[in-house]
Parts: sequence; C-alpha cells; structure tokens
Amino acid sequence: MVRLNKIYTRTGDDGTTGLVDGSRLPKHAARMDAIGAVDEANSAIGLALVIVPKGEPLVASLLRIQNDLFDLGADLATPGEDFTPSDMVLRIVDGQVDWIETAIDGLNETLEPLRSFILPGGSETAARLHVARAATRRAERAMAALAGEDAVNPAALAYINRLSDFLFVAARAANATTGGDVLWVPGSNR
Repeated sequence: MVRLNKIYTRTGDDGTTGLVDGSRLPKHAARMDAIGAVDEANSAIGLALVIVPKGEPLVASLLRIQNDLFDLGADLATPGEDFTPSDMVLRIVDGQVDWIETAIDGLNETLEPLRSFILPGGSETAARLHVARAATRRAERAMAALAGEDAVNPAALAYINRLSDFLFVAARAANATTGGDVLWVPGSNR
C-alpha cells in the first residue's frame, strides 16, 4: 500500500528524478518523457470519465484502464531487461493486453463498419475520448523512442498501442448514440 504523508521531497530540485531501483535520471530523459506522457494520457482519460454517465459499462472499462496506466508507469519506472512481474515489481502482462483487445472487439461489434476516416469530435464524450486517444499516441511515440535506446517491456508497448485503438472505438461508440461519427470529406474546402 502506498502512503504519502509529504508531497514534496526536494530531491528533484536538481533536475533529476528517482526510479524504482533507486537510480536517478534527468527529468528530460527519454524514460521520464515516456512516464510523463503516460501520465498525461491517464489524465485525459480522467477528463473523459467525468462526462460518461455513471452506470455505463464504459466507466468500469476506463477506470480499469486508468489503473493499468499506473501499472504501466511503474513498469517504465523500473529499468532493466527482466519483465517478469513479482510482488515487488509491477509489469504490464499479456493478460492486460488480452483484456483490452477483448474490450475493443466488444465495442466494435455494435458499430457500423468504417467507410471513411472520421474527424475527432461529435459528442462531448467522443471528443474527450479522441483527446485521450491523441495523448495515448504521444505516449506510444515516447515509449517507442525509449525502446530505441533502452529496454522496454514488449507487453507495455502492445498495451499502449491497443489503448489508442480502444479509445478510438469507444469514441465511435459514444457517437453512435448521439448521431454518429463526423466524417472527413477529402478536399471539400478546395
């Protein structure tokens, strides 16, 4: 159980931050950029959650995802090449990726097939989910950049990739109940 009595520690005043293994990195390091981008995506999901009506199945899914994103942040904050989870080491596991794939498939079953690219928008819920999707894509890019220079859990990379897909399909599902997607009309303003 995490217990925080004091929020500020002053240990980061020198521009570094601590990792799970006790090592310190500059706050601008690729690993910290990835952790920060995951936090931003989680916050965007939280913003979307405040508008989703209580009792909707999407609420439980988004809350589960927010918890998974904290696991993902802990995974990224634990450097090394051993991605085996333990009581003391949080790692994203294949089961979390499987769950999100199943959730995507379940949402997608209810939707009409795409016949055009869609614009991010429509209902307020969908628009917020699209913002969360874009933030998740930034997190994925940051994690891929980190993977280019240091070891990253393959399950974590798969999870963040699936998450943007989930948010896209969830936005489409939100729009399906409020008039449908906003379709892109190529070259319409020439």
